[in-house]
Amino acid sequence: MTNELPPHNLRKECDPKLMRCATTEELSPLEEIIGQERAVKALRFGLGIEQLGFNIYVAGYPGTGRTTAVKDFLEEIAKKKQVPSDWCYVNNFKNSYEPKAIRLPPGKVKDFQTDLSNLINEAQRALPKAFESEEYATKRESIIKAIGEERNELFSQLSKRAQEEGFAIQTGPTGLLVIPVVKGKPLNEREFNALSPLIRDEILKRREKLDADLSSVIRQFRALEGKAKDEIENLNREVALYAIGHLFADLKEKYKEFHDVTTYLDEVQNDILENLAQFLKPEAAKAPPVPFPIPWMKELPLKKYEVNVIVDNSDLKGAPVVVELNPTYQNIFGRIEKEAQFGVLTTDFTMIRPGSLHKANGGYLVLPVEELLQNIFSWDGLKRALKNKQVAVEEAGERLGFITTKGLRPEPIPLSIKVVLIGNPLLYQMLYSMDKDFKELFKVKADFDTTMDRTQENMQKYAAFICTFCGKENLRHLEASAVAKTIEYASRLAEDQEKLSTRFADIADIVREANFYALQENSEYVTADHVKKAIEEKIYRSNLIQKKIQEMMERNILLIDTDGEIVGQVNGLTVMSLGDFSFGAPSRVTASIGLGREGIIDIQREAKLAGPIHTKGVLILSGYLAEKYAQDKPLSLSARLVFEQSYGMVEGDSASSTELYGILSALSGIPIKQNIAVTGSVNQKGEVQAIGGVNEKIEGFFEVCKTKGLTGIQGVLIPESNVENLMLKEEVVDAVKAGKFHIYPVKTIDEGIEILAGVKAGARRPDGTFEEGTVNYRVDKRLKEMAEKIKEFPEFVVGGRKKE
Repeated sequence: MTNELPPHNLRKECDPKLMRCATTEELSPLEEIIGQERAVKALRFGLGIEQLGFNIYVAGYPGTGRTTAVKDFLEEIAKKKQVPSDWCYVNNFKNSYEPKAIRLPPGKVKDFQTDLSNLINEAQRALPKAFESEEYATKRESIIKAIGEERNELFSQLSKRAQEEGFAIQTGPTGLLVIPVVKGKPLNEREFNALSPLIRDEILKRREKLDADLSSVIRQFRALEGKAKDEIENLNREVALYAIGHLFADLKEKYKEFHDVTTYLDEVQNDILENLAQFLKPEAAKAPPVPFPIPWMKELPLKKYEVNVIVDNSDLKGAPVVVELNPTYQNIFGRIEKEAQFGVLTTDFTMIRPGSLHKANGGYLVLPVEELLQNIFSWDGLKRALKNKQVAVEEAGERLGFITTKGLRPEPIPLSIKVVLIGNPLLYQMLYSMDKDFKELFKVKADFDTTMDRTQENMQKYAAFICTFCGKENLRHLEASAVAKTIEYASRLAEDQEKLSTRFADIADIVREANFYALQENSEYVTADHVKKAIEEKIYRSNLIQKKIQEMMERNILLIDTDGEIVGQVNGLTVMSLGDFSFGAPSRVTASIGLGREGIIDIQREAKLAGPIHTKGVLILSGYLAEKYAQDKPLSLSARLVFEQSYGMVEGDSASSTELYGILSALSGIPIKQNIAVTGSVNQKGEVQAIGGVNEKIEGFFEVCKTKGLTGIQGVLIPESNVENLMLKEEVVDAVKAGKFHIYPVKTIDEGIEILAGVKAGARRPDGTFEEGTVNYRVDKRLKEMAEKIKEFPEFVVGGRKKE
């Protein structure tokens, strides 16, 4: 018979001496990602290679610390990288709908913004002063006087010519008027009409001769006006250049290495010279008359000379690392803001706002893939930006062609970036198989494991992690014994004696809660008792349903026997998950046997309360029975299996060995001990296979036995391959030490049935029969009897349907 497990196999304890410290306060903070060597290697490769498409997908489950670890890792690498360029948007004086982007070295864009602002302010002061000078007034009067003299000379010549033809020239509101003169007296219209037709005709003929000279003079007048305007404008430019030219010259000298800046400064200078009125008459230009004051109207004329800073890396010490937790389209690609002016939405280049791609340009951008995929515009835009190596600020609707109104189209900014997506492995597989662009743009996969080896080195790193965490969150440090308890808890989370969980979020929560209890007791350090209490209280807050079920079992509302022997009835073990808490509970499994050819009927499946894996496990039982007992006869039985008092879905194959024990008991007539619960899946060869949740299942049956009363013979049958997964509660281990509870590991169904039935399983002899009196002998004998008996009912065929 299989020996039960000794107590030291039920929980791998951690010796506090292995921590090599009295408290975590003595340790050095952790400076690396622990337990993720594969992921770190992939990250280093992905971040090191520069070619297109080698962006990174970090695959892992929440709680493994993947986001924090990746951010810390990137920040450490980013410190050694060069600080990227600054970027700004400025007005495009040729087409204001297409603002220009200007690149500057890190820290320079703020200087440029300040320098240009100072220049415009100085221009506002210097230009009016220059145009108010006596020198300017004298030169302007001189130009006007010279043009006036030429005009007067032309007018004099025209008047003389008109007198020769009998006319007088007068100026009127509509221009020059030609008035006929008779006997030295100018005629009005009434007097002209009173003249005889012959005289009028003569006057009109003379007028026609004068028209050519008049048109010529008018053209000369207009030319003089143009000349005056040009000369005044040239004078204005000369004066303005004298007033502000040195300002632009100094600024162009400062930024002479940056062609885009000097070109832009030339454009600003030309625009100022062409629009001097906005500087010379500021109040009139800035504030059109309105019934109430509007602050923004004062800024409008000079707003076009502002510098809109998009990226300022002056404070960076390396490449930027940006973690965008809300990857909406606008948060990633930026936006163009609008403001209401007299009921109309307006915008300009100063309202362009950067997105995460702008801020992370030249560095690293971290995005949660689940949230990213929920924003379809974001995912599509990100792929386009990575393929085109540029980031453009535009409306999402405009990209799709839904917006036809005219708006800004800022110049795209060149993009040099590493994007790190963080998501679970399932999303990676879906994207890889369903999105053709994904495999071309995210060629590096960094897998974050949920466990790490429980080695001396890793335990030291675990302690260092706790040290780092306590320092970061200002918590009390842990004693070595408390660290040991935390490591044991990590093995419990990993469900493996030789592993530690990398679900650092769960570990961090336990440390926080243990710190709370240490503070309540005013303890200098967190002790092992505080950690133990934190774990127990965490369970207590969530185990109400478990206690209700145990109470129902104690009151025999849910029928579970923990003593005695019954044929065809076995205590199976299930795991129930409530999201934040999982617990085990026993469930009665019964088998009934009858004559027939239906084989094994799963009542759960027939009622559509069984999942596909459970159904597969039940079908495997037929394979086991056929190979072991149907070599010399057909299986002529109808066996029905059911989880009693189960009203929900049943899934998984961990109860398949339980169901098989029930069938063997029903066929052999040998009762099963009800003081032992069973878990484990089985294959067609009769080998008992590992299952999940072994700790919860054992503890679930232990709690029921404790409630009903421990007798010293109760225990659980588990697969031998699950022994290394045991990290049982100390209460269970203590009960085993005291001989009040027992854990039996088995490899095969034969080993298990011997423990459950107390009868030898029986090996097959050379002649094909089994040893007499054994379980297998009785099962084989019963099946032979049923095969013979069914011959008496030839009217039934397979499926139990009568012949017509």
